[in-house]
Amino acid sequence: MRRLSLEARQSRLGWILVSPALVLLILVGAYPLGQTFYVSLTDARLASGRPANFVGLANYTRLAADPGFQASVANTVLFTVTSVIVEIVLGLAMALVVNSRFRGRGVLRAAMLIPWALPTVVSAKMWNYMLVDTYGVVNDLLVTRSGLLETKVAWLAEPGLALASIIAVDVWKTTPFVALMLLAGLQVIPPALYEAASVDGASRLQQFWRITLPMLRPVILVTLIFRTLDALRVFDVIWVMTRGQSGTESMATYNFRQLIDFQKLGYGSAVSVAIFALIALFVAAYLVVLRRWREAEMS
Repeated sequence: MRRLSLEARQSRLGWILVSPALVLLILVGAYPLGQTFYVSLTDARLASGRPANFVGLANYTRLAADPGFQASVANTVLFTVTSVIVEIVLGLAMALVVNSRFRGRGVLRAAMLIPWALPTVVSAKMWNYMLVDTYGVVNDLLVTRSGLLETKVAWLAEPGLALASIIAVDVWKTTPFVALMLLAGLQVIPPALYEAASVDGASRLQQFWRITLPMLRPVILVTLIFRTLDALRVFDVIWVMTRGQSGTESMATYNFRQLIDFQKLGYGSAVSVAIFALIALFVAAYLVVLRRWREAEMS
């Protein structure tokens, strides 16, 4: 009988250990997902006494041609790509700063987590008041006190500025989480690598490109996955600040309107399935990249 290799035995042991959690996830998630897909094939409505009729893929055909849904997808993708990229860059800079040794480092580490620790609804409402055009702090600083702007700006009323303002608020709130993840990755890099590089004459910039970034690559990718999943289903910050108005409708807020405001259970379920498919596509792409990186490192 052929004996399994060490890698094969470890892989089989891993599947055995995670199988209870996988079974639980399937039991908890499979029925709601299947029920949502079934309802998306009907014309069911909330609070309606009439029976639901089977309409096949009619809801998906309508969804593909719906300009409102297309706009929500575009807004969500723009929000996700912009916020995640900015958060990774700023988070890496913050992590590098708080990872160095200086007096007051512990206080700074604790202080930088305050925006992330605040509930999203609280921080969004706070920024909502600060961005009001008549009495907001932002306009007061930019117009009255500094004179950088000539007139006050309705940050959350103009389509171009509203989404940018929401992205800025999300970056302010979530960058500390990214910094915390990357800081954990920085602290497991052996200091001996930097000492050896210094002895060989490598500059700080060379050490960053040749040691820090390659060693942080898995942590960066995991952080990207977490933040992308979170950003693709963004709802609370947009709903609190603009209610999806002024060109800020996301897929989640659009879905909420169809299900709750318009009580279109069948069509709203089709939107939910489409959101699930889009998020699954992003996750699959990230996993493929992660697997190729691991294969490249092992080769």
